[in-house]
Amino acid sequence: MTDRDTLLALNQAFYRAFTNRDVAAMEALWAETLPISCIHPGWTALFGREAVLTSWRDVLGSPNGVTVQARNERVTLHNDTALVVCEEMLGSAVLAATNLFARENGGWRLAHHQAGPIAHQRADVEIPAKPPRRLH
Repeated sequence: MTDRDTLLALNQAFYRAFTNRDVAAMEALWAETLPISCIHPGWTALFGREAVLTSWRDVLGSPNGVTVQARNERVTLHNDTALVVCEEMLGSAVLAATNLFARENGGWRLAHHQAGPIAHQRADVEIPAKPPRRLH
């Protein structure tokens, strides 16, 4: 299995743990010795394993669980770190998500997750084919 395949499988495991509200599976994905962080939509940034995992216990323990699916996943490898950027489908809502993985003790572990809403393209707004020559 290539690193890319492993990272896609881990990314899917993250969303499976999220959907199944599986706290143990979620905790197993996160790095144990590397610094970790997480930014849930509408939340302030959380730093450190205790704060991040406490937030996931709260999210997964909510009685109003949601089904979350990842789509359009793209893996970018950077030596011992990798980004998986994807879209999260939460019912009819679509969020952009970035999941940062890093090698820890020879395996890939989650080091950062951030998700936020995507602006919807309006049908009445024309998008120019080329960007303007001058940006400022």
